[in-house]
Amino acid sequence: MARNPKKPSKKFTSLEDPSYRSQQLADALEAADAAAVAFALRNDKVVVPLLAAPGPPQIRVFRRDDADTYMLLLFSSAENYVRMLPNEKDHRVLAYEAVGLKEFLAENVGVLEAVWFDVAGPHPMQADPADILAALELTSD
Repeated sequence: MARNPKKPSKKFTSLEDPSYRSQQLADALEAADAAAVAFALRNDKVVVPLLAAPGPPQIRVFRRDDADTYMLLLFSSAENYVRMLPNEKDHRVLAYEAVGLKEFLAENVGVLEAVWFDVAGPHPMQADPADILAALELTSD
């Protein structure tokens, strides 16, 4: 299910690293504005968690107990990902732009039940994967 990103994986080195933060997405989530979230995803970046495993980088997805479907958790910053899993030692992330996120969703939309943004706060929001994909398809290729 998880697809290897085209970019090499690199572990972020600082929670304050602007490469792993989208202020535009954070502001949209704070305003609880779905249109602004879509705009941020099309025009900025989003922090995507990766599996902490050897080998090529793979996007990390989550599922509830015995569910057959998965949830894609996206973050406005690496700091918010760490907030969700504070006891983990290896938080690997990648900053994705619209094209990479669109490719991943198009390939996996059938097995994703939800997309969550900043699930541990400060301003969580949930969306349907098909809605996120449709918003990303508004970009020009």
